[in-house]
Amino acid sequence: MDVADLKAVRFKGFMADEEALRLYELAQEAAHLGPCLEIGSYCGRSAAYLGFGCREAGGILFSIDHHRGSEEQQPGQEYYDPELLDPKTGRIDTLPIFRAALRDLSLEDTVVPIVSVSSVVARFWETPLSLIFIDGGHTFEAAFTDYSCWVSHLLPGGYLLIHDIFADPARGGQAPCCIYRMALASGLFHEYPMVGTLGILKRTSAGRPTDAARGLWRRISG
Repeated sequence: MDVADLKAVRFKGFMADEEALRLYELAQEAAHLGPCLEIGSYCGRSAAYLGFGCREAGGILFSIDHHRGSEEQQPGQEYYDPELLDPKTGRIDTLPIFRAALRDLSLEDTVVPIVSVSSVVARFWETPLSLIFIDGGHTFEAAFTDYSCWVSHLLPGGYLLIHDIFADPARGGQAPCCIYRMALASGLFHEYPMVGTLGILKRTSAGRPTDAARGLWRRISG
C-alpha cells in the first residue's frame, strides 16, 4: 500500500484529503532531519499520512494523545461518537481504533503511540524534532500549552503545522488561529500557504518565543 491507497481507507476524523496529503509530503521532507511529532492522534487518519511520509524517508513519528477524546467529543457534545464509548468505563477510548489502524497499515514500526497529555511528555523530552503537528484540544489553554511546551524542541528548518485554523470565528474555534498568530509574532518562523485549515510554518532560527509573542497571546486570550 502507498499513500494513494489511503484515500480508500475509512477513518473516523475531521481532516480533508488535501490537508492529509500535505501532511504526508511535509513529513517525507522533514523526517530526514529527525523524528516527527503529532499532538492529537484521535483514530489515526493524520498519523497514517504522517507515518507514510516518515516511513518513506526512513524516519519515525511519535504520536501523543490521551485517547479520552477532546472536550467537544464527550457525551452530549457536538462531535460525540457513541461508537468510541468504552462500555466498561463509560468513557471515550480511541486507543483500540488507533492501534488497529497502525497494525492494518503496517505502521507499528514507524508510529510510536504515547498515551498521555502532551504537557506531561514534554517535561522530560530532550530529542530535537523535525516536524510538530498540533491538532489536540482546541480550548485556548490546551492549544497554548501544546505550543509553548513543544516549540523549543523544533529544529531550525523543521515544520510547525497547526490544524483547524479559521480566520472567521463563525466557522470554527479560535484557539488554533491564535497560536498560529503567536508563532508568527515570535519571529522564529517563515509562513507558507495554508492548505484548507492547515497552517504551515517553517522554523528559521533557534531560540524561544519572544516577549512580544507572549504579550500577543495575553491579549488574544484575555
